[in-house]
Amino acid sequence: MEFDRNRYFMIGVLLLLLGIQFRMVESFVLNETSTRALAKVVKDSQLATQDFGTTLYLNAHPSPKKKVKPPHWLGWALLTSGGVICLHSLVLPKRKA
Repeated sequence: MEFDRNRYFMIGVLLLLLGIQFRMVESFVLNETSTRALAKVVKDSQLATQDFGTTLYLNAHPSPKKKVKPPHWLGWALLTSGGVICLHSLVLPKRKA
């Protein structure tokens, strides 16, 4: 697959939109399935351990939900890279028919 001007522009727009979303949102709350999958990947998570406190918490709140707070610089990095890619796509030659 060859990257042409349109694909570069679309990738840049998607990165710009992701950057705007990360700048507007302070944190994300994962659902139960995503939280349990993250707990399996990250072994030092509280959900991965099977101590008394965790089992007591899971009995009281059967659907654990993890709160993910992305760093503030991530939105700016996505906005910057999306803008650069969009501008780069404008200087690429048009695709030959």
